[in-house]
Amino acid sequence: MIIEPRMRGFICLTAHPDGCEQNVINQINYVKSKGTIAGPKKVLVIGASTGFGLASRITSAFGADAATIGVFFEKPSAPGKPASPGWYNSAAFEKHAHKAGLYAKSINGDAFSDEIKQQTLDLIKNDLGQIDLVIYSLASPKRLHPKTGVVHNSVLKPIGDNVFTNKTVDFHTGVVSEVSISPANEEEIENTVAVMGGEDWELWIDALKAADLLAEGATTVAYSYIGPSLTEAVYRKGTIGRAKDHLEATAFTITDKLKDINGKAFVSVNKALVTQASSAIPVIPLYISLLYKVMKEKGIHEGCIEQIQRLFAERLYTAEETPIDAAGRIRIDDWEMRTDVQERVAQLWTEATAETLPLIGDLAGYKKDFLNLFGFDVAGIDYEKDVNEMVEMPA
Repeated sequence: MIIEPRMRGFICLTAHPDGCEQNVINQINYVKSKGTIAGPKKVLVIGASTGFGLASRITSAFGADAATIGVFFEKPSAPGKPASPGWYNSAAFEKHAHKAGLYAKSINGDAFSDEIKQQTLDLIKNDLGQIDLVIYSLASPKRLHPKTGVVHNSVLKPIGDNVFTNKTVDFHTGVVSEVSISPANEEEIENTVAVMGGEDWELWIDALKAADLLAEGATTVAYSYIGPSLTEAVYRKGTIGRAKDHLEATAFTITDKLKDINGKAFVSVNKALVTQASSAIPVIPLYISLLYKVMKEKGIHEGCIEQIQRLFAERLYTAEETPIDAAGRIRIDDWEMRTDVQERVAQLWTEATAETLPLIGDLAGYKKDFLNLFGFDVAGIDYEKDVNEMVEMPA
């Protein structure tokens, strides 16, 4: 079939298998070009199919020759119906990992569930014995709690008494407008923390440790974001930020639990990037389009794979102690948060309109990155050609 992008709001309903595979190949080639990392050898990535999770799996495998297990919840293909992009990404990753002689297996299902946790434990025990790195990179709008049976839904809202109003952009049309968001109530805050906080991360580590599947000195890393004052009302000081606070506090709890095996838990604060999740947050697309323009002009722009390769090579796996900030977090948002970058973005923010944005921002780069998430607008792919939508997971 010929597969074209079909949009509904900030979601693309289709994905292109060849484009997704080429994206994976491009990331593999980047990691290989940077040389070998003296890193992990047996890696579990929870949330492994897109974004930072996929980049972590690629960096582990092709940077450190690691065996990897990926856990994700993706839609497989059906006749006449393309799979989700994460399915195509993971199938492509496995294909190229196997070609390189690397162990790579995947588990598709709800990572919040006890069932998927147990399947993963069994696979590790049977195939790898123990894990020395666990990456936690889940991004989900809801969670069925495995103990209570309650379904928690997250919301993207500010916290406080006032309605939040600021600029945003429809990245499809380039229209800059004002958006107003009512503050969250306590139940919405609690639900967002239940979905996006650290409880499930801790449950995973507890289960792995109880089964003796964590190697001596094992490391676990979860991903977070802080961002500038421009976005803090809807992000860091909003419901998502409250969840990230919980996630970051959980790192200390997990580190305490891993002391007897000399293990550590870290939260890595990453750069703002185009993801399916970030595209849904008001204000963020406009901020990212301006940020991209500034960082590209300064020659310091990074995508997911550049960020994670730098995290592994310059933070986690060096001869020195892993550098952390005063709150105990790894910071690879350091280039984004440079004073010169943020001052320039803040200046451009005041100038941003539908008319000026094509000149002062990088909306074209934003759109391209968004389409790339689904395998579209990828260089070298003939989108007018029939493609086989039926792609199986190699392992």
